[in-house]
Amino acid sequence: MVVLAASICTKAGKPVISRQFRDMSRARIESLLASFTKVIPTNTQHTSVETVDVRYVYQPLEDLYILLITNKGSNILQDIETLHLFARVVSDMCRSAEQREITRNAFELLEAFDEIVSLGYREQINMMQVRNNLEMESHEEKIQEIIARNKEAEAKEELKRRAKQLEMQRREQQRRTASGQPSGGPGSYLGGGISGYQAVPQQRFDTPTTPARTASPAPSSLRPPAFKSGGMKLGSKKSKQSELLDALGGEALLSEDMSVPPSPSGTPEPPAVPKDVRGSLPAVTAESVHAVVRENLSLELVREGGLNNLELKGDMNLQITDASLARVKLVLAEPSTTFGPELQYKQHPNVGKFASNKDRVIALKDPSRGFPVGQSLAVLKWRYSGKDETYVPLSINCWPTPSNDGTCDVNIEYELEHEGMILHDLVISIPLPAGSYPTVSSHTGDWALNPSSHSLDWTVGRVDADERSGTLEFSVGGDDPGAFFPVKVNFVGQGSMAGVSLAAVTRVDNGEEVVFSEDASIAVDNYSVV
Repeated sequence: MVVLAASICTKAGKPVISRQFRDMSRARIESLLASFTKVIPTNTQHTSVETVDVRYVYQPLEDLYILLITNKGSNILQDIETLHLFARVVSDMCRSAEQREITRNAFELLEAFDEIVSLGYREQINMMQVRNNLEMESHEEKIQEIIARNKEAEAKEELKRRAKQLEMQRREQQRRTASGQPSGGPGSYLGGGISGYQAVPQQRFDTPTTPARTASPAPSSLRPPAFKSGGMKLGSKKSKQSELLDALGGEALLSEDMSVPPSPSGTPEPPAVPKDVRGSLPAVTAESVHAVVRENLSLELVREGGLNNLELKGDMNLQITDASLARVKLVLAEPSTTFGPELQYKQHPNVGKFASNKDRVIALKDPSRGFPVGQSLAVLKWRYSGKDETYVPLSINCWPTPSNDGTCDVNIEYELEHEGMILHDLVISIPLPAGSYPTVSSHTGDWALNPSSHSLDWTVGRVDADERSGTLEFSVGGDDPGAFFPVKVNFVGQGSMAGVSLAAVTRVDNGEEVVFSEDASIAVDNYSVV
């Protein structure tokens, strides 16, 4: 069967939406739809009608018609079955079969039409599969959400840092005045002692502008632009900030050296570091045809064995810098691990239907066109969600054993299960009981205490097929095995869990192979043992 177009039109033949699966001009499709209403037989139960050139397979849709325009040699039974699937899609995505509702959902309907028919031929797909393909999450949208959250966290940290700076300046001024520093000294410009400083919040409604500015602390160690022309504002809000900081832990500030300019502490640094950094991944020299494969992994292991969930999302971006190599097709290698039908693929609308179990070729639908030059294009996306433990890339075994003397011996080991991957910057964080510190007896790699989370961070620079396992043993006070969970794991992987990699890149016109480069990496969103 060859479906030329799928359309929804009014009873007068005016098109509402139409999707052409073969090369047809707009004037041609409007002419066919206008002729359709004139050849519909009256007082008959038939749902198809033929003309000299084409066949119409149609179905009433309240005040509209949904119809397929096919060639006369197509299988009428398959055409009717395809038409019923189109009608189900419309009723599933639109609350009513009104022209305004269909126009409002036109873009989503056209995407669904492309899932059912490709280049005029029916895909082996049902309604559930169409719905799953349309609901696939956007990797770019998730990245933008992560960036927005990181910016918000950075803004909060900057606000806390500045509030801490102001409080430390106030305490520094009090320390100087308490030590009896003369009024003509370096600090005299700040206002004449404690009483001059405290007069601002007590008389903020009647204090003139000039004294309020002189009461604003501005040591020379700070950058002038950060507090420029803000003296009146800072003076009027000083007491509220001081009360808030004192309530949150102002006593801790007294233990710091007030004579040293405040510097950002190590604790708030991690949220400012992007999660998708390359780490120790080796650099890749980009050729004129360069493919970037990115995957994000999220899984949760059970300490007794088993897997709660595993979710893998990935995309392939193609970057072409030479215009003479724009008309190419990508041939993917056969994966070493087969995920089965649970691994779903979705290609760019301009890219032909990708079949993972056939040729595994990525090429444009129109062979006369070329890929965009000088910009990145996401040509393929994939997603897997399941509970199959055989797909876990790195197994973690944490075994706490309580002793009779109130301590606990902990043995933890890791093993690389996916031989096609190379892990860099592996960090395994084991929580520790409150108030206790470990004694490490043997370890692979390095270890350090993380005071912010009171955990032991076990780090290994590289894990590959040659050095695929490692162990760590330590003893620590406490007799509750549950205190050492959840174990958090983080790494940057080299390769692709889904087995998406390029085998060759060839020209469309003559089949000549083209030199290409590929950069494949895996980032961890969540990897834990609970």
